Amino acid sequence: MIIGVPKEIKNNENRVALTPAGVAELRKSGHTVYVQASAGEGSGFTDQEYTQAGAGLLPTIEEVYSTAEMIVKVKEPIAQEYPLIKDNQLLFTYFHFASSEELTRAMIERGAVCLAYETVEKADRSLPLLVPMSEVAGRMAVQQGAKYLEKPMKGRGILLGGVPGVKPANVLILGGGIVGTQAAKMAAGLGAHVTIMDVSLPRLRYLSDIMPSNVVTVMSNEYNIREAVKTADLIVGAVLIPGAKAPHLITRDMLKTMRPGTVLVDVAVDQGGCIETCTPTTHENPTYVIDDVVHYCVANMPGAVPYTSTLALTNATLPYAIQLANKGWRQACRDNNELLLGLNVVNGKVVYKGVAETFGLPLTDVRDVLRQEELIA
Repeated sequence: MIIGVPKEIKNNENRVALTPAGVAELRKSGHTVYVQASAGEGSGFTDQEYTQAGAGLLPTIEEVYSTAEMIVKVKEPIAQEYPLIKDNQLLFTYFHFASSEELTRAMIERGAVCLAYETVEKADRSLPLLVPMSEVAGRMAVQQGAKYLEKPMKGRGILLGGVPGVKPANVLILGGGIVGTQAAKMAAGLGAHVTIMDVSLPRLRYLSDIMPSNVVTVMSNEYNIREAVKTADLIVGAVLIPGAKAPHLITRDMLKTMRPGTVLVDVAVDQGGCIETCTPTTHENPTYVIDDVVHYCVANMPGAVPYTSTLALTNATLPYAIQLANKGWRQACRDNNELLLGLNVVNGKVVYKGVAETFGLPLTDVRDVLRQEELIA
């Protein structure tokens, strides 16, 4: 198979979808890999390293798209990439369709095969390609939140861990999944008082067992959230519904009850956000203020630490990319249900329930799509 790795062109996105090591593994399986010139520079990988690993270099993004059968990316295509996508071309990347109707309709129109990292799902319901970036984003959420609590950044002027004789900051984390767990570890390690909320009692029991004594667990419901935001200094939104839009757990009216300088970090913003007043921002302009509350809503947080993020992402995605390349997407999805669940849009049809429901689009059973091609009996 011919695999293309374009340079990411989303604002301040410095990650790259394949490392030179990943290229070498695909080449060992007999595949041709083309990498756009300078695609890896933001992550610390030179063109020379890619050519030494066996990749061909192409000077423009247009040539990468026109040459490749499978495009491997990090973030979803943006508007200027839409015309470059070919009918039946496989795109393997983060899509987060539920946050963008424009993107969804563009991929339907282009007839692409869109296999989304974020909905590849194991039998135990874990999301193996979302985990590494969730780990990075969860840790970064506290790192960024601590920075924006500083007074020059319009925060409350609070040191997250306090000092002897001065109480530490109160950190509220909504969601006890991968992002929330990593955020809690970071905040607790810095000495903050941490509250994690989740709707799953078994998950709260687990977190209560593994977390240090400065982390407490609380059942998530509207009443408890409304009470907790009144005294929180940093609030991290860490809610995920795979492939669907995140629910608004913090509504605009709640901002009036928060103390001036409170910081909100919405890690779910690339899925629509779990904070009503959050809209996507960039690393270039990461924050804005509403009702004296600082909002940090960068949609590609791991892009700020691209070396770590690229290695972590490739570690997870490469085995799946090799399966897709070795077998073709149809056979690979037939053989591996994890990949089958990653299919969101196929040749103009929406095949993922969460995406169809978000925009009121017709849902086609993904197995019917494959059955039509006599791949499933």
